[in-house]
Amino acid sequence: MAQTKNSELIKNPLNLNNPITVQVLGICSALAVTVKLEPAIVMAISVTVVTALANLIISLLRNTIPSRIRIIVQLMVVSFLVILVDQVLKAFMYELDKALSVYIGLIITNCIVMGRLEAFALGNKPLPALLDGIGNGLGYGLILVIVAFIRELFGSGQLMGFQIIPQGFYSIGYENCGFMLNPPMALILIGVVIWIQRSKMKELQEK
Repeated sequence: MAQTKNSELIKNPLNLNNPITVQVLGICSALAVTVKLEPAIVMAISVTVVTALANLIISLLRNTIPSRIRIIVQLMVVSFLVILVDQVLKAFMYELDKALSVYIGLIITNCIVMGRLEAFALGNKPLPALLDGIGNGLGYGLILVIVAFIRELFGSGQLMGFQIIPQGFYSIGYENCGFMLNPPMALILIGVVIWIQRSKMKELQEK
């Protein structure tokens, strides 16, 4: 029974309770970092790490945090983790860190991170809290990767810097869709993903 519940903490955010397409959280960063696949993957990993570790830490401290200062404590924990992730990126992936610009820092105010701390970590044991953080981070990252894959492939003909669409296509008149690289396209693609998800899953359809 416990194993089933733990597996649901990972699986549900990937689909039935996805933080972007169902909870409608973290939309801003999803629009900003999905022009290319590589920054989207790095952002997804960063949010997953921060959400998972923040959930774990807050769950471990949940019985010692006074209710009136819980938000301050949560922000301190998340800020520490985000600074740590940012410094690691600066040390080992400097160009990507520059490409992500302020959006790594804005993980501090990401609704997904703070939402899971309030809704789950404060009321559950460390292991479920950790799994919940991983699940929601992966669910967020899944949408980022899908959107970035489509935008980079059709917007520039590349993925991860490698040319995917053959040069022969361009020779016969194919052109990249520049609109894919504009922020509104990310919102449109997320809307399409939401539509597909809800049309295929009865659980998400409004009665």
